Amino acid sequence: MTRAFPLERYRNIGIIAHIDAGKTTTTERILFYTGMTHRIGSVDDGTTVTDWMEQERERGITIVSAAVTAEWKGYQINIIDTPGHIDFYRGSATILACIGWRRGCLRLCPGGGTAE
Repeated sequence: MTRAFPLERYRNIGIIAHIDAGKTTTTERILFYTGMTHRIGSVDDGTTVTDWMEQERERGITIVSAAVTAEWKGYQINIIDTPGHIDFYRGSATILACIGWRRGCLRLCPGGGTAE
């Protein structure tokens, strides 16, 4: 099978932060601005791409990590939107270890902090 992009043009990004920091909202905007979706989904309205489970939509939180792909300027970007609630974090830690979290994570710091 032929790759759509050469291996050096792939980027894997995990988005991690505490609950209600904006991880899913950030993922929605990435999908929209890269042209992967035609609208920006809302956590409050239950219309996000990555929160697909009924329970996630009802509660307004991410329960399971979700992977999505976007294309940007000749790169394929694989994004993992992770849960922020401590009850669901164990699976996120495993996933982030697999992608090499020190090289591909976006840590959101709301309230005047800086993103890394």
